[in-house]
Amino acid sequence: MLGKFPESCHPQCQAQMSQVKETLPQRGKAGSTMMDSEAHEKRPPMLTSSNQDLSPHIAGVGDMKHYLCGYCAAFNNVAITYPVQKILFRQQLYGIKTRDAVLQLRKDGFRNLYRGILPPLMQKTTTLALMFGLYEDLSRLLHKHVSSAPEFATRSLAALLAGTTEAILTPFERVQTLLQDHRHHDKFTNTYQAFKALRCHGIAEYYRGMVPILFRNGFGNVLFFGLRGPIKERLPTATTYSAHLVNDFICGGVLGAMLGFLSFPINVVKARIQSQIGGPFQSLPMVFKTIWIERDRKLINLFRGAHLNYHRSLISWGIINATYEFLLKIV
Repeated sequence: MLGKFPESCHPQCQAQMSQVKETLPQRGKAGSTMMDSEAHEKRPPMLTSSNQDLSPHIAGVGDMKHYLCGYCAAFNNVAITYPVQKILFRQQLYGIKTRDAVLQLRKDGFRNLYRGILPPLMQKTTTLALMFGLYEDLSRLLHKHVSSAPEFATRSLAALLAGTTEAILTPFERVQTLLQDHRHHDKFTNTYQAFKALRCHGIAEYYRGMVPILFRNGFGNVLFFGLRGPIKERLPTATTYSAHLVNDFICGGVLGAMLGFLSFPINVVKARIQSQIGGPFQSLPMVFKTIWIERDRKLINLFRGAHLNYHRSLISWGIINATYEFLLKIV
C-alpha cells in the first residue's frame, strides 16, 4: 500500500510517487466504469411485456414455428374430427342415416373408434406443416428477390407453389382412398399392405391422381391465403383471446366450407382415378367425361354428398385456422 513517503526519499521521487497515487484511483474508477458498460451491453434483454414476441427466446423454434404450428393444428383437427369423419364415411359407403352410423360406431367400441387414423394423420400433419411453413418462407423469399412486384402477386405465387409442393405427399392420399373403397377390403386391411400392393406396379402408381391434387391444392391455397385476411377484417373487432379464437374459427370455417364445396367435383374425379390399381393412366378430362355421362350429365349429380363434405370442412378448417393462429401467439 502507498503510505507516507520516507523523509529520506529524494524530492523528485516523492513528486513522481504522488502523481502515481493520484492517478491510480481515477484509472481504477474508469476501468470499473468500462467493465460495467460492457457487462450491460452483453446482458441479455429482459422481457418487459407479455405482448412481446417470445419465439426468439424459445430454443429450436425460430423460422420453423410456422411448420410446427401447422403440424400441431392438423394433429388437433384429426384427433377431434376423426370420429365425425368415420360417421360421414359410413353414410357415404352404406347410404345409412346419421343415427345408424353412430350406433355402428358404438357397437364397434371405443377401442376401434380411432382405427385407421394413421394414414390421414400422417398425411394431414405433413401437408399442413408444408402448407403454412412453405407459404411463409416463399413469401419472404419472393418479396426479397422480386421486391418490385406487388405483395398480392408474390403472396399468391407463394401460395400456389406451396400447394403444388404438397403434391409430393400424394401416396398417402392414394392409400387412404384405397383403404376407404369397399372393393379393396379383401386385398389389404392396413396402410402397410396397401403400400406393398402398389409397389409391384412401379413408383408412378403411388402418384396416380396427382393432377387433380395439383389443381385442388394450388388454387385452393391461393384463395385460402388471399381471402383469409379480408374475411377476418369484416368480422367484429376482437379484444380478448377468446374473441380472437372465435373470429379465427369463423374465418377458417367459412373459407374451408367454401373451398370444399367448389373443389368437390375435383375430389370426385380424384377418387375415381385413385380407386384403380394398375392398368392405363387415364387423363383428367377423360375421367371427368366418364363420370359426367354416368351421372346423366347433370351438375347437381356431381355434387352428390357435397353437403356432408361442406359441414366437415366447416368444422375442420375452423379448428385448423383457430389452432394455428393461437399457437402462433404463444410459440
